[in-house]
Amino acid sequence: MDVRNRLLEALCSGVYEKLAPHLKEVSLEQGKILHHPGETIRDLYFPIDCLLSITITMEGGMMAETGLVGNREVLGVNAFMGGRETTQTQYIVQITGTAIKIDAAVLLEEFDRNKALRNVLLRYTQALIAQISQTTACNRFHTLEQRFGRWLLEAQDRVNSDELRLTHEFLAQMLGVRRAGVSEAAQKFQDSKLIRYHRGRINILNQPGLEAASCECFRCVKEQYDRLLGVRQ
Repeated sequence: MDVRNRLLEALCSGVYEKLAPHLKEVSLEQGKILHHPGETIRDLYFPIDCLLSITITMEGGMMAETGLVGNREVLGVNAFMGGRETTQTQYIVQITGTAIKIDAAVLLEEFDRNKALRNVLLRYTQALIAQISQTTACNRFHTLEQRFGRWLLEAQDRVNSDELRLTHEFLAQMLGVRRAGVSEAAQKFQDSKLIRYHRGRINILNQPGLEAASCECFRCVKEQYDRLLGVRQ
């Protein structure tokens, strides 16, 4: 199997060979819910070219994204962190694509007995906590335009594509803002020739310019991932 997930690529060959018979490539459609709050996590997903979101829905119905999972990550860390269910979070497919799926019980068994696998997954968990912490601070202190730019950069990095198939409505849900706010920010970026958007597609035209228009959060999180899990060559 051609891996194409950076976290799986970080595993030594011996560990990967043990997991390989249990890995299955699956197609995931945008909007598909992979996990509801309170459910037991039965499968983990290593994205290849899809993008997955960890979200929380408040009592009033407002939804916001708390974590973003792409081809440098895995979705479902609760399965090997001592509790196989979640109480608050929902997992949803943000961008259509493929992922590598594995049974949670299989991964947990190997996690418990294999130090090399355990080290990689615990370093990843530390990186995920860094992402969630940075996102929390970003949502509190940075403007919508900065947050929108950061999100586009994070998505681009995780799907290895300058084209992102997303609607403004879906983005507004993930950012926890009104759709009009996303549309306004997108129009400003388009006027500055940083992006082009049309009918659910956003194309990043100028990545350095987008980074300059964004906040430091994308760079900070990427540096943590590279430090903990290695820079992709």
